[in-house]
Amino acid sequence: MNKQECEQVIEAYIAWLREGISVEQLEKACELTTPFLDRHNDHIQIYVIKKNGKIVLSDDGYILSDLRTSGLDLNTPKRKGILESVLNGFGVKYEGNQLFVEASQRNIGQRLHILVQAMLAVNDMFVMAQPRVATFFWEDVRAFLDNHEIRYSPRVKIAGKSGFDHAIDFLIPKSRTRPERFIQAINAPNKNTIGTYLFALTDTREARIEKSESYAFLNDQEREVGGDVIEAIEAYEVKPALWSRREDYVQTLVG
Repeated sequence: MNKQECEQVIEAYIAWLREGISVEQLEKACELTTPFLDRHNDHIQIYVIKKNGKIVLSDDGYILSDLRTSGLDLNTPKRKGILESVLNGFGVKYEGNQLFVEASQRNIGQRLHILVQAMLAVNDMFVMAQPRVATFFWEDVRAFLDNHEIRYSPRVKIAGKSGFDHAIDFLIPKSRTRPERFIQAINAPNKNTIGTYLFALTDTREARIEKSESYAFLNDQEREVGGDVIEAIEAYEVKPALWSRREDYVQTLVG
């Protein structure tokens, strides 16, 4: 894809966001319904209130309550630590079950985008967390990089060409022989979950001065990743790295 075509992708994405967001006035808040889908294929909703002179955006406790209702214990030290690491990477806070951010009129659009990303990331990270699973997929990818002595920075926040900030799971710096590389760990790859990851990878890549590469590590341990997902990822010039074939990518990442 050339630069003009990539710019068209960004414009199309922003237009899709505008068309897909609706608002409803509640008693003391506004309810924003976004075009992003959770693991139940329900649209993610954000609630906006004014509190002590600040604008607060929250999920009203939906994501964490849903996971707990599904039988996932978030109070173990390991899972709580992972949850806090994910939220810190986005700059999102939590209190009780509620995920939230504070915003001003100047940055409210960006903060809304960050909260939606965090909700999707938490939903995706824990969606396949069964009692028999010893580690989460993000941890698996990190261990894979460590085992092969691949240099990286975890949970890096990078501004994209669109102006939005994106949390990249792993950033491998440029070397003498290889360009900068972005990696996203996608635990439950399907049509509903890859859209925001693809936008983050392509948007950040286009904002970099020098050429960068993007990789999507896809968890195929529990179920096969569909060909439509692979085709969609490749269409955005992102390399789909199936977890079952992860060793195939060592040489392109280690340099």
